[in-house]
Amino acid sequence: MNNCKKDKYLILSATFGEGHKQVANAISETVEYMLADAEPITIDVMEWIHPYLYPISHYLYNKGINKFPQVYSFFYRKTRVRSHFSVKLNSLFLLGMQSMLKIIQEIKPKVVVSTYPFAAGIISKFKEQGLIDIPAVTIITDYTDHSYWIYPYTDQYVVGSTQVCNRLISLGVEEYKIKHTGIPIRKRFMEVHPRELLINKYRIKPNRFTILIMGGGDGFFGKGFSTFRALESMSTPIQLFIVCGKNKKLKKQLEYELRDSKHDLRIMGYCENVHELMAISDLMISKPGGVTTSEAMAMELPLLIYHSLPGQEEDNAKYLYRSGLAFLAKSEKDLGGQIENLVQDSTPLKLMKQRIKKHRTKTSTSDALRVIVKAANREQTQKIG
Repeated sequence: MNNCKKDKYLILSATFGEGHKQVANAISETVEYMLADAEPITIDVMEWIHPYLYPISHYLYNKGINKFPQVYSFFYRKTRVRSHFSVKLNSLFLLGMQSMLKIIQEIKPKVVVSTYPFAAGIISKFKEQGLIDIPAVTIITDYTDHSYWIYPYTDQYVVGSTQVCNRLISLGVEEYKIKHTGIPIRKRFMEVHPRELLINKYRIKPNRFTILIMGGGDGFFGKGFSTFRALESMSTPIQLFIVCGKNKKLKKQLEYELRDSKHDLRIMGYCENVHELMAISDLMISKPGGVTTSEAMAMELPLLIYHSLPGQEEDNAKYLYRSGLAFLAKSEKDLGGQIENLVQDSTPLKLMKQRIKKHRTKTSTSDALRVIVKAANREQTQKIG
């Protein structure tokens, strides 16, 4: 009965890119933890609007971005700034909006939070047409901007860097609508984890250099086995956690191809305890997804970026590298060389940790939630007035 009286916080996301979903999870978790009078409800927009096409489109997205990244890059750059082409293409993603309107009318949320750009577009369209009158908050899940995040009826933007804040202002978004909190991450990445207990749990050598290799939720990591040849040429044995995500084919391939590796390998699939692996690692090698890099920085784990996908990941990589918050490898040879140097001399890692500590925030998610609550309450006050 009490649930009926709780304010509904509707969080709209999608699994086209793991980061959108992880930010939605972080906000949902924090609503439950911080707001006793609120109930988070998370919906995958694309799955809800296109239930029959969703599995096919999700498959094609994952295959396309991995096999034909330049095609994705073309559309990303072509739509980066609002144009006739970007508006026409965006209209395709707004088909089937009526089913989303129905669920919003049933839930009657106090506020709608979008962690997926096309969800933000749908909500703005509803408000423009006078179909709903609900505060709309958009959380941008990368360290870059794109026209598909920006809509006229969005009440508040939550962004991860001053760079994105300044870009939105230059594109005409009012400054008061933008709050720089950092990209929201789950609570587990902001906690202190007992290193000694985790070392025993994962049975690793405490004094041996340990690397965590992340390929994203779908396990996209370079060209599979060829990426790791550079590591086999290293003179010093190291410890490796290789997280392949949902890419079972890559996991099996690596288990077979690296069976005689000189290094101590732990090849894993989708992993819920990534925060524990981060806590016992000296370095993380990863694609520069906005959420993954934010999680690493929260745990003061130095990052070596490799194999950025065209589009927002390239933008993220440029931001992190130019800000001195990540190393960047441009080739397999460069990757192996940088790792070898870091194993032999930890000074660059120590300096990187110091920069990360000054930059990172442990309150990004709670700060984002405060922005969301304020937006909801301000709208309510305006209606009462």
